[in-house]
Amino acid sequence: MAIGWLSVIKLVPWGDVISNAPKVAEGAKKLWNAVSNKPPALDLPAPHAQPALSPEAQSIAMLQAQLAATEAAVSDLHNQMLESSELIKALADQNTQLIKRVEVNRIRVLWLAGITAVLGVVAVISLVITLAR
Repeated sequence: MAIGWLSVIKLVPWGDVISNAPKVAEGAKKLWNAVSNKPPALDLPAPHAQPALSPEAQSIAMLQAQLAATEAAVSDLHNQMLESSELIKALADQNTQLIKRVEVNRIRVLWLAGITAVLGVVAVISLVITLAR
């Protein structure tokens, strides 16, 4: 199971991921700024339905009710878009932090591998010297 994860991790182009992390974060910030600056649509109350005298007045009242419902739906969608873009921004920021931590851990693992290799060579040399005596 660990070998499967190791192969998946090796297949990830970490250089591309690390180099593109600031672009992703910047894109999320631009999206957030663009969406958050737009004013939400105003909810206009539907006019009270009064008995209309003509079919034209009835159709106008129906259109006004449909317009009010559409404006309410647009306002809801705008609020959802704000929440979604805020989530995207937060995820992009978390992704940037995660990439930084992965890079720090990658460097630490390289150092540990180097130190382990040096200690392994020292151990083999000590063993060879001990056996030669």
